[in-house]
Amino acid sequence: MNFKEHLLGDSIFNEVAHAAQELNMPAFVVGGYVRDLILNRPNKDIDFVCLGNGIELAQAVGVRLGNLPVTIFKNFGTAMIKWHDRELEFVGARKESYRKESRKPIVENGSLEEDQQRRDFTINAMAISLSAENFGDLIDPFGGLKHLEEKIIKTPLNADITFSDDPLRMMRAVRFASQLSFDIEADTYDAIVKNVDRLGIVSMERITTELNKIIESKLPSYGFKLLFHSGLLKKIFPEMVALHGVEYQDNKAHKDNFFHTLQVLDNVAKGSDDLWLRWAAILHDIAKPATKRFDKVVGWTFHGHEDKGARMVPGIFRRLKLPMNEKMVFVQKLVRLHLRPIALVKEVSDSAIRRLLFEAGEDADALMTLCRADITSKNSDKVARYLKNFEAVQQKMTDLEARDHIRQFQPPVSGDEIIKLFNIPPGPIIGEIKEAIKEAILEGTIRNSRDEAYGLMLKLAAERGLYIKEESKN
Repeated sequence: MNFKEHLLGDSIFNEVAHAAQELNMPAFVVGGYVRDLILNRPNKDIDFVCLGNGIELAQAVGVRLGNLPVTIFKNFGTAMIKWHDRELEFVGARKESYRKESRKPIVENGSLEEDQQRRDFTINAMAISLSAENFGDLIDPFGGLKHLEEKIIKTPLNADITFSDDPLRMMRAVRFASQLSFDIEADTYDAIVKNVDRLGIVSMERITTELNKIIESKLPSYGFKLLFHSGLLKKIFPEMVALHGVEYQDNKAHKDNFFHTLQVLDNVAKGSDDLWLRWAAILHDIAKPATKRFDKVVGWTFHGHEDKGARMVPGIFRRLKLPMNEKMVFVQKLVRLHLRPIALVKEVSDSAIRRLLFEAGEDADALMTLCRADITSKNSDKVARYLKNFEAVQQKMTDLEARDHIRQFQPPVSGDEIIKLFNIPPGPIIGEIKEAIKEAILEGTIRNSRDEAYGLMLKLAAERGLYIKEESKN
């Protein structure tokens, strides 16, 4: 690849090169941008390393770009400029050393080679020179280019030391392998297995950031299999590991729910980039180990795993430092409802469809995506048959929603209106009337319309001895 030609064709590299030259400060493009340039992947974050003061270089570049503001992180000795849709980060070359109880390094000024040595993987340790004498030259002391061609993840130095020093790099190894569909080199993988317990010094927030990037991979199951077999998954997500395994009794076995979950996750990933829908796939059967029972007639059962799983979601989110907000509520809802559409395949009644639409609300489409993904079998005819039945369920949902508008259900008659019409204080009777109206709509006794709901309200009120006061009639 002609790096010089690429850099010359992008004005930002010329600006940084000129600023560095004026400061007599050799500068280089390093890390992920170089890797992705070679792989022809988009990357809007560009890291620059200089042999000198990175903040000073950033300020000079900011001036050249039209006096752009420079964000300075003094504690880290770095600076950042936002330029159009890109983030430019500047730092002086450094070397690092570590204390055993912390992954935060002791940082000192260093050479370019020492800066490359401190990086996590060879594919992220390449640099391109911006100096006039060798502009565009690739500096690759650890064979990163070769490893990109071979599609392997390898550390620049001894992997055992690299992972012991900064255990988060074990998660990053799996993340890059999953994102790029690369293998982890044998010695590097062995070092992950050896250092799994070191992950305990890393904050859960940082671990989960990497975990989410694995989940967002094109084929997330690959990353999870690496996490599982290396022992990392047991350390961070034991509930998922508990899904693994098949138990036999009276020659009856259940499916391996771990690998089933991974297949569901991959199925969802084929059709959706939504991280939280992917989390719903991961957690949809999470309570199966806790609800597993053997029945001599029907074999293995997991009754109630959807409800128990929904109750487990907040605790898992809290421990993994995932957001305790509407994202968690969305995942919890899909876990709780994931069996409902499958049950409707056998008996599609209007009432059942309305109730599902009511409970799923605006998340009905996401729920159906999850449920389609949940149809896994080695028997392709069986899968095709279930999917065909699902088409009928989905069509019925579409038809009923068009007619009854259940997904964004709002009570046609409000509690305040009932109080004013009948001149009564707030109390249980208000809820009884509203609930009866809702049930009538869901059962199809009346349509979801103001007129029909109002008529039923008058009837229900009369049965309870309530009548509209005179002034409300006028």
